[in-house]
Amino acid sequence: MPTRPWWHSAAVYQVYPRSFADSGGDGLGDLPGVISRLDYLGELGVDALWLSPFYPSPGKDAGYDVADPRGVDPAFGTMADAVALIEQAHTRGLRVLVDVVPNHTSSERDWFQAALAAGPGSPERARYHFLDGRGPSGDEPPNNWISWFGGTAWERVVEADGSPGQWYLHTFDSSQPDLNWSNPEVVADALETLRFWLDLGVDGFRVDVALGLCKDMTYPDLDDPESLVLAMRADLDDGTEESMLRRRKVVNSAVLDRDEVQEVYRGWRALMDTYPGDRMAVCEAWLPPERAARYVASDTLHQIFNFDFMGAPWDVERVRSVIESTYAGLAAVGAPATWSLSNHDTLRPPTRLGGGAIGLRRARAMALVAHVLPGSVYVYNGEELGLADVDLPDAARQDPVFFRTDGEQKGRDGARVPIPWTGQEPPYGFSTSTSTWLPMPVGWGDRTVEAQTGDPASVLSQYRRMLALRHAHPAFGTTDVEVDVADGLLVVRRGTLVCVVNFTADTRRSPVDGSVLVASDPDVTGVWPLLPVATGVWIDSSGTGKTTLD
Repeated sequence: MPTRPWWHSAAVYQVYPRSFADSGGDGLGDLPGVISRLDYLGELGVDALWLSPFYPSPGKDAGYDVADPRGVDPAFGTMADAVALIEQAHTRGLRVLVDVVPNHTSSERDWFQAALAAGPGSPERARYHFLDGRGPSGDEPPNNWISWFGGTAWERVVEADGSPGQWYLHTFDSSQPDLNWSNPEVVADALETLRFWLDLGVDGFRVDVALGLCKDMTYPDLDDPESLVLAMRADLDDGTEESMLRRRKVVNSAVLDRDEVQEVYRGWRALMDTYPGDRMAVCEAWLPPERAARYVASDTLHQIFNFDFMGAPWDVERVRSVIESTYAGLAAVGAPATWSLSNHDTLRPPTRLGGGAIGLRRARAMALVAHVLPGSVYVYNGEELGLADVDLPDAARQDPVFFRTDGEQKGRDGARVPIPWTGQEPPYGFSTSTSTWLPMPVGWGDRTVEAQTGDPASVLSQYRRMLALRHAHPAFGTTDVEVDVADGLLVVRRGTLVCVVNFTADTRRSPVDGSVLVASDPDVTGVWPLLPVATGVWIDSSGTGKTTLD
């Protein structure tokens, strides 16, 4: 049997560099800090790490406003640090993915500054979306498109002579002008960025806003621009049918999921295929399964994030439906699934799944589901510690969503607070400075890596056990899976390994007999184990094979 590429079954850990580890004492995480914690990732048991942006940036959107896609921001270190990180990760058997941000640039990128200076009709402006405004004096935006961060998606510039000028498109913040992907220079520049990082040894890419690159170049007004914005809001995606219907509004719209974007990715795939080592790319695209498959065909990219699963509510039938539809949607192109519970743009699992003690119990149980299913699993830094969102004071917030909506939307900062390593007080070993880029809360002393290491009841111990079993248990050598629901219990069979999760409001007995390999509640042991509310287990049924579902 041919060996599957590594990314078909990898466990990938998302490192949010500014919140992972600070080596410089300025309260902001950096690349040397990541290097200092690579042994932790190796001991955790992941196969790869994905680095969120560390490129030169004014930081208006936490680094997703990139001024130089082939550089390193001094706040994070040097290019030598980036090279050392890649090399030292490889020495430990860890692969490295980096973020690429192809939809837009920073307004401080040299390209955009040149466009401002060059004026209307210039080749420099043709790299972006510059249009004349509507109305007698061009005072109105070119159309009714809305920014995903709030407000109009257009910003008017002042021309070199001081007069009001054209408008440029920014589907995110006004500091993030959208690139014009019908321009060959834009296409060539992105390939150069991929080639640059591939030559440095990265193993893959996470593609930011992968569905947003291409636009309808006639720039039509949208019938309902507000609904398109709502479809892109992660905080509103609760996995319900309403959320699914809302997301379908993005399909092949004037702004998102244009069919022509696949031609871009065919070029990217062709380039990656010239490199050894199964280089890959994973797409960020909020799409229903039937559209998602187009992004991961054999001639486009490799993986697509599963936002249906990430947003699924605590509902056994909904979770089963998402799992089944995911595999059905990808089957036509033979692409592997991905599973994740959160990332830097979403609520952390304990918060999303109910908050407090019940939210944490549900998050731990859902982690067992995510890690048992065939495909890759993505873990956002701090998830393995059971962290919840932090309720930050408004004065501390930095997300442009907060400012562009005048505080109506709190934004994503609560899930981006630095993670705790040691000690009982902030900054918990993250930095030598107590003034961290986002304030760390009191009361995290029992959530640190130090406190949880060696405690068999901790969330960290559960994650280490799950990740170890992904490498050691023979069931993970197959892609076969069966998903059932019985009396409010989700039952996922993968060979002799069976995952059982209790979604009911009462204690239930597992319908499967066997040895408990790992449990979200460490008090659950024995054969035919009793599962309290919001509890899951992995059971090795190879000794008996007994089940009440047979």
